[in-house]
Amino acid sequence: MGRTVAEWIGRSPDSRPPPRVRLRIFERYGGRCHWSGILIRPGDDWDCDHVIALTNGGENRERNMAPILRGKPHKDKTKQDVAEKSKVYKKRAYHLGLKDKPSRLKSRGFEGVKPQRTASTPINKWRGYD
Repeated sequence: MGRTVAEWIGRSPDSRPPPRVRLRIFERYGGRCHWSGILIRPGDDWDCDHVIALTNGGENRERNMAPILRGKPHKDKTKQDVAEKSKVYKKRAYHLGLKDKPSRLKSRGFEGVKPQRTASTPINKWRGYD
């Protein structure tokens, strides 16, 4: 039976995991991108991504990290994280009374105005003179 290794926890949200921790994360997921499921081959660029983003309440620790390929998978994951953050923020702001309730009723708008005269329109009356 091997010795147990303490879980890595970052000192700050910006701290990156050291290479030994990156290797453990890589092996825990079997060398696959956690977002796309693609096998990460030698020479592919990959990062350790937070499964639950820090902005959405995730922690900077080993159990919240997974390998993700750079490029489209990472961009898609970040896009989803930002959308989730925005949605949660809007709901929370509404719940706390910081935003007004969105109105669903719309007025029928203004009546249409007559088109302006153009050079090709004949003038029947001009400033009240016949």
